[in-house]
Amino acid sequence: MTRTRASAKKAGTQFETLIAAYLAEHVDDRIERRTKTGAKDRGDISGLRHHGHRIVLELKNTAKTLLGPWAAEAETERGNDDALAGLIVHKRHGKGQAQDQWVTMTVGELVALLTLSREHINQS
Repeated sequence: MTRTRASAKKAGTQFETLIAAYLAEHVDDRIERRTKTGAKDRGDISGLRHHGHRIVLELKNTAKTLLGPWAAEAETERGNDDALAGLIVHKRHGKGQAQDQWVTMTVGELVALLTLSREHINQS
């Protein structure tokens, strides 16, 4: 079956709802799926924090993995939200449970999470 725009949107919404519900149950009950805000998108999940710093999650439910463009999107959304880090959560096909999905980030985002600082980013 070919995926249509409507079926892709529905799958994306279901994936975002699945991840948001899991994080709300296991991390913080204020976490929820964020409504789309157009050009100033701030990620797909709201309420996720690490030591008081906002974390942006960009969620993807697609068979094709496009980490470069996804990382750029997460970085734009991180900036829009003035968040500490932007991470990608993407569908692990064949696995339906939230806890089995993939999380991808750059080493720079990992260092930001570990040090609670973005000072090392853009240093030459």
